[in-house]
Amino acid sequence: MTVDIQTLEERYVDSFRTHGATPNTEILSALFKDKSCPAPFGVILSISHMERAKVNRNNHEPCSMVIFLDRVKDIDFHPLLDLLMEIGASKIEAVDIWNESSCMLNGEYALSLMRAINQKLRMVDLQDFSLGKDFLRDLSQRGLTCQALNLRSSHFRKLNLIGKFMQIRTLNLDFSTSLTSFREDCFACMLNLRCLSMCATRVSNLWTTIAALSKLPSLVELRFQNCLCRYDTGPCPVSSAGRANDITYSVQPQKSSLIEAPSLDGWILGNQNSSAQEAFRELFLRNNIIMNPEFQNTTEDSSDDSEVDFSTHQQEFGLVELLSNAVDLQSEVPFYTSWNQSEEVSLKDAFTSHSIPPLQDIMLKYVSHHPSPICFEKHYREYMIASLPHLNVLDNLLIKEIDKDFASAIFAQYFESLGAAKVGSSPWPLLHPLSILGNDSGGERSFRPRQFEYHPSNSSLMVFGTLDGDVVVVNHESKKIVSYIPSPGATNSVLGLCWLKKYPSKLIAGSDNGSLKLYDIQHIPSAVADAYYSAGSATFDEFDQLTSVHVNSTDELFLASGYSKNVALYDINSGRWLQIITDMHQEHINVVKFANHSPSLFVTSSFDQDVKMWDLRQKPIQPCHTASSSRGNVMACFSPDDHYLLVSAVDNEVKQLLAVDGRLYLDFEIASTGSSQNYTRSYYMNGRDYVISGSCDEQVVRICCTQTGRRLRDVSLEGKGSGTSMFVQSLRGDPFRDFNMSVLAAYMRPSSKSEIVKVNLLASSDHAKEYTCNRQSHPSNSMGG
Repeated sequence: MTVDIQTLEERYVDSFRTHGATPNTEILSALFKDKSCPAPFGVILSISHMERAKVNRNNHEPCSMVIFLDRVKDIDFHPLLDLLMEIGASKIEAVDIWNESSCMLNGEYALSLMRAINQKLRMVDLQDFSLGKDFLRDLSQRGLTCQALNLRSSHFRKLNLIGKFMQIRTLNLDFSTSLTSFREDCFACMLNLRCLSMCATRVSNLWTTIAALSKLPSLVELRFQNCLCRYDTGPCPVSSAGRANDITYSVQPQKSSLIEAPSLDGWILGNQNSSAQEAFRELFLRNNIIMNPEFQNTTEDSSDDSEVDFSTHQQEFGLVELLSNAVDLQSEVPFYTSWNQSEEVSLKDAFTSHSIPPLQDIMLKYVSHHPSPICFEKHYREYMIASLPHLNVLDNLLIKEIDKDFASAIFAQYFESLGAAKVGSSPWPLLHPLSILGNDSGGERSFRPRQFEYHPSNSSLMVFGTLDGDVVVVNHESKKIVSYIPSPGATNSVLGLCWLKKYPSKLIAGSDNGSLKLYDIQHIPSAVADAYYSAGSATFDEFDQLTSVHVNSTDELFLASGYSKNVALYDINSGRWLQIITDMHQEHINVVKFANHSPSLFVTSSFDQDVKMWDLRQKPIQPCHTASSSRGNVMACFSPDDHYLLVSAVDNEVKQLLAVDGRLYLDFEIASTGSSQNYTRSYYMNGRDYVISGSCDEQVVRICCTQTGRRLRDVSLEGKGSGTSMFVQSLRGDPFRDFNMSVLAAYMRPSSKSEIVKVNLLASSDHAKEYTCNRQSHPSNSMGG
């Protein structure tokens, strides 16, 4: 039997009497104020304290109730809960929940009210999260029955909405400026979600984002940036050339709409190669935009929680001020899904000249506002369209058949299939820190790694050198120290390490103070009390301001380079240097590498932008060949079979050259950030099948195919808690395990440290415990490989 409004009133009053409280007169007036009720999902008018149930007793128009949580006190909770539990059997057809300012009601009570409404809960709009992280956690894990959920400006860091959200059609996460990524099972219980908005978040990884979104079978409208002509996720009228898609759920109250964009000056997002976009990308990456530490105001410790962040005061409107002195925000550039002249040539087989759409159809004057960092990934739009075939609208732009065809061609040309690479079991690879503690005369201590190398023949061994001058050989599988050589006491950092191949118990270690030593780990214990312990070691003549060392394939010679234009050649057997090869470059030589199989060939990489091949048999006066980069070279290395040279220059300029003559074989075309301090390092993985590349100003490792240049995936590195992203100091592919690598990660916050992180692309990160960071280091990012 349907409960009428008068019966609801009587029961509400009785409930107050039962709880010994006075009925809230404004709630009573809300129930019995005669108003015409708008159609569901129409504009809802705000009346007073608890919004009126707009009831017209004389007709059968739909009736709805809107509750403002920020105006409900704890004393109102129990009577209101009793009332809402009657809603299911009443004439009220829908209830909306709003929270627009600081809420006096505790989070547990708020969720209880929402869940009491059950199937008639239509929209939940929560714009102020004073309800706390326990509220968010419970909401995420248990879900809601609402059809539209506005979590704008939420404090999520890793989204993990695993609860039952089976009725939800629209989800808004705009301006959630702590949000960087998604948990593996996020969205698994949102089978009916059709519209999703995530503008002005910090989401940046194409691969994990697509893995999460692919679990939404009904998703048809998505945006990570918005056009100001649309409050919702529907198509911009300019792009659709007609009416908006009628499946879009759009709730636009007068006070605040479900998906409302603030009134800010727009950012014009155009061609991927436009100078304006590059300027914005540089500014975004260098200043971290909203989450720049200068804007942070610590209010609550979030170290115990990795998914919700309440440690920062979000600065939603700081973007325009940040950009105002850097670029002209009013200039317009044409938008055409990342198409440019060079791609027209490369895609000529896929798109003949007559199949290119007319210029007026593609050069839309699309004004992008509040973009998330993912929008600046190269070929972002094409990747999203190709990966989400059911999508109809992206970033308020209608997706047409020509867009889908073009996206498929771009995807095939620039992206490696996970299936083809036999990697698909985990879009969220396992990141496992190599936490090693040592013991010395001062007791137990942790290490601060600065350089590391896998052992060439023993799959369980690794050596790392520290910022404090220690050399530590570890079993990285058991995390046990095998040999430990403490720092001799002088301030120095170990920048050069190289194992001998024919004598696998020996290694060369070089420090920035010029020290060069050979160690035999067979004679060095796992714990040494005396810093001057000398058994199992030999000392070479110093090479001042050293940055790298490398041993040739026969274990007879090694080279040292540093902050000079010269390279020193040493004889390992005699322990003396044989030659100082002078004036090899115009600027200092950061890294020197011997070939893997030719004992006389070596390559030097310098910040003078040149990479040079040398042959000791020809007296290295003139190089065999020289190749140039557009920026200073951080490092170069040979492929395992010596067929190629992999060259890494500042700010993601990564190229593969033919070792025989230095000709360009492949440019990986990794997007630059604009930073002259973004030192990039790249190595081979899976033999010579893939290249792994990372930079010291970025929190991502990029994996590319060495034969096609196509991107396999990006691996985002994140610590626990807000602002603890890990930046790539160095990295190495595991020589014994396919799709495994280790990354030397440096944290840039005052409470952080550096550590080696093992990455397994075949295992899932959600099956491992996260870890914290609590120590600071200030390495020199340009030195060594």
